[in-house]
Amino acid sequence: MAADPYTTLGVARSASEKDIKSAYRKLAKELHPDANKDNPKATERFSDVTRAYDLLSDKDKRAQFDRGEIDMEGNPNMGFGQGPGGSQGGFRSADGFEGFGSENVDLGDIFGGIFGNRGGMGGGFGGGGQREPRTRAAPKGANVQYRLKVTLPHAATLETQRITLADGKTIDLKLPAGVEDGTQMRLAGKGEAGPGGNGDALVTIHFQPHAFFERHGDDVRVELPITLDEAVGGAKVKVPTVEGVVMLSIPPASSSGKTLRLKGKGFTNKNGSRGDQLVTLEIVLPEEDADLAERLDGWQDNRDVRAKLGV
Repeated sequence: MAADPYTTLGVARSASEKDIKSAYRKLAKELHPDANKDNPKATERFSDVTRAYDLLSDKDKRAQFDRGEIDMEGNPNMGFGQGPGGSQGGFRSADGFEGFGSENVDLGDIFGGIFGNRGGMGGGFGGGGQREPRTRAAPKGANVQYRLKVTLPHAATLETQRITLADGKTIDLKLPAGVEDGTQMRLAGKGEAGPGGNGDALVTIHFQPHAFFERHGDDVRVELPITLDEAVGGAKVKVPTVEGVVMLSIPPASSSGKTLRLKGKGFTNKNGSRGDQLVTLEIVLPEEDADLAERLDGWQDNRDVRAKLGV
C-alpha cells in the first residue's frame, strides 16, 4: 500500500467523507478482481485502495493518521525515527508522557545492548542474577478491518452474507444469533500475511435503514395503512414481514394506532428464540371524496373521545 492513503485514493487531505467514498467506489469498480481476472496488478491495487478507504472512512483513525500517530496500515508509529508529518515515532499519553511505540518494550534488551548485557539485568545495572535468553515469537500480519452493510430483514432472519476480501476472494458469512448494529466478527487468518502467520479479518456489521421496518429490541415494527371501510368492518389484508408477505386479519372497529402482533416474525436473539412483528394500523382517509362526505352528512359521533386528556 502506498505510504499515503490520500494518494492511493487520489483525493486531497481536505477531502470530505463524500469525496472519499465517491473516489473509493469509482476505483473499486474499476479494479475489482472479478473484472480483472488476468491482471494481478489490478487485484493488488484493489487491495491497496480498500485498505486506504478503511482507514480514511474511520474518523478516529483518519485523525490519528493525520497527526502521525499511526501508519497507513493503522498500526502505531514506532521507533526513534520520524513518523508521518515529521512527528516522532513514539506516542504521547493524555498526561503528556512520551513512550516507545511498541506495547512490549524489553528494557533488558535495550540496556543490555548499551552495557554489553553482562550478567543480564538482574536486580539492577550492577549485574544481579543471570537472565535466561528469551525467544520472541514471530509477529503475525496486520488485521484488516471491513464494514458489512446488512438490510434489516436479512439481519432479522440471519441471512448468509457474501463478502469480498482485500485479496479478491469471496466468502459466505453466517450472521450470529443476537446480531446487533455494530457487532464485530473475527475471521481468523484472513488478514495480512506475516512471519508468524496471517492476521485476522475484523468484520463490523452495520444495519441499513429500511423504508418501513424499524427494530425495537427483538421486535420489528411497521405502520400499516388501511382504508376506512377496512377499519370499520374488519378485513383480511396483506402485510409485509421480514420473511415475505402474509395475510393479516383486522378486527372490526379498529382505530388508528391499534397494534396487532405477528408472533415469531422479529429478530433472533442469542437464545435462538424470535421476537415478534408489531403492526400498527393507520387509517388513511380519501381526499375530497364527495360520496363519503354525503354518506356522513348529518351523522355525528357524540362520544367524548378526549376525556382522558382532560380537555
